[in-house]
Amino acid sequence: MISSTATLRDQTRRHFFSQCGMGIGSVALASMMAERGLNAASAEAAAGPGVMKKANVTPRAKNVIYLFMAGGPSQLELFDYKPKLVELNGQPIPQSYIEGKRFAFMGTSNGFKLLGTRKEFQQRGQSGTWVSDMLPYTQGIVDDISVVTTCKTELFNHAPAKLFMNTGSGQFGRPSMGSWVTYGIGSESSDLPGFVVLQSGPRGPRGGAVLWSSGFLPTTYQGVPLRGSGEPILNLSTPAEYSAASQRRVIDTARELNLSRLVETGDDEIQTRINAYEMAWRMQSSAPELIDLRGESKATLDLYGVDPSQPSFARNCLLARRLVERGTRFVQLYHTSWDNHGGKGETLEDDFPKVVKDVDQGCAALIRDLKSRGLLEETLVIWGGEFGRTPMGENRDKTGRNHHIDAFTMWFAGGGVKAGQTLGKTDELGFGVAEDPAHVHDIHATILHLLGLEHEKLTFKFQGRDFRLTDVHGKVLHKLLA
Repeated sequence: MISSTATLRDQTRRHFFSQCGMGIGSVALASMMAERGLNAASAEAAAGPGVMKKANVTPRAKNVIYLFMAGGPSQLELFDYKPKLVELNGQPIPQSYIEGKRFAFMGTSNGFKLLGTRKEFQQRGQSGTWVSDMLPYTQGIVDDISVVTTCKTELFNHAPAKLFMNTGSGQFGRPSMGSWVTYGIGSESSDLPGFVVLQSGPRGPRGGAVLWSSGFLPTTYQGVPLRGSGEPILNLSTPAEYSAASQRRVIDTARELNLSRLVETGDDEIQTRINAYEMAWRMQSSAPELIDLRGESKATLDLYGVDPSQPSFARNCLLARRLVERGTRFVQLYHTSWDNHGGKGETLEDDFPKVVKDVDQGCAALIRDLKSRGLLEETLVIWGGEFGRTPMGENRDKTGRNHHIDAFTMWFAGGGVKAGQTLGKTDELGFGVAEDPAHVHDIHATILHLLGLEHEKLTFKFQGRDFRLTDVHGKVLHKLLA
């Protein structure tokens, strides 16, 4: 005689196998895990980013596109206009500014000379936002963005600072923001990952895959890198000698074996493996369709400045719009080489203008395109790097600036952000914050708030402690909100 528990298990399992949708599978999983007395929250966490979850507060944004300028762009050449710094160019910085401060490559000497920018600044738009002549396309969208000049961080070397900006910690092993978001509210896409990473520039960002890792969260929430050309994900396509039917049989068999083991152990990572097989199956058609730009109009391609046959940051911006249209929750674009110390390939005179030009048109086009399609009000767009650059010059082959953590600039648009404003004020040399500081923890708290998540309640228990993206810090920047 078969016990009622065994009967329920077999019925639930058959129902699970008969469905390809992740939502039904999650319900079945929760039932089976309940049989074993396992935590329902664990079942939901294992179910993956395709499972929608209820937000803590009313969300203002549904999706995030994070334009990450890897290397630390110089705010003093782009947004934070400092005429006093230009006036004092070449003079020593007062000791009071650098007392007790550390810099990545410049020691603590008082021989630092101030470096005024050679770029021309003008106030643009009805908002009168200061923007340099290096950003002609961005000048046209200033009334749609909110520029925050008083961002602050804690770590002044690239990899740990990138980790801190992405995970709220300079230590390896913490979940990235995109992972926290998809863990917190899931994703609307069943055919594409909830968290996607796109890269451009001469190399990958320092720190690599840990920047989009799920850390101690189930790995189903980690970022999935998509290539902008060729095969979107390596080894995704089915070999020619295998039919779709035979591949489906393999996936179903693997799923049955994995599910049996999952019911026995309750291991979240087994459900992650099941989800990964199913997502890969669906992505064999959805991923190639995503990167195929033949359906985009010439006007749209011209707006972004995209050559469909060539990978570029602008192309990734267009792909980001296509991803949020298809329900992906969090899209992060990395563009490298913003590290302008003044050495070979890192000069403010020759190399910095090139990297600025790489992104200016694409960023502005993304805002205009989202707005024209009615997507900007529900999509939070973020622009910025891991830190900024010093008001003092760095003595290398040519002109450069060192890493700076006390004041740098980011901008935000859409998704509940107040448009057409400059938030915060730095001192007359652009060294430190004079009004309205925006620490990284505060920025994280604000992003989560806009998505309907209270940063103090979005937690995950690991090694006996409740962890969160903002650690034990963070406050919402209410002046940034519409």
